[in-house]
Amino acid sequence: MILTVLSALAEPTRLGAMRLLEDGAEHCVCELMVKLDASQSRMSRHMKVLRDADLVVDRRDAQWVRYRRNPDLAPEIINLLDAVLNAERAFEEEAA
Repeated sequence: MILTVLSALAEPTRLGAMRLLEDGAEHCVCELMVKLDASQSRMSRHMKVLRDADLVVDRRDAQWVRYRRNPDLAPEIINLLDAVLNAERAFEEEAA
């Protein structure tokens, strides 16, 4: 499980998606596409990896799919995810 999660987070677009989903709200795939500058097919492939790692859950809404961070993540996975997102922010601040 841990290797699947780390592998899923290792790709910049997927990490960016998790950063956007960090607020706990649902986000339409169209919103993720725009904010992460990804095509629909590319974004869908990335979200499948995150879903397969149990990091996100989805809900179909007409022709769109809405994603949110999985509310049932194990505490250890939440800690890992938060640590990765916090480390990414720290590196970005250092670079600025």
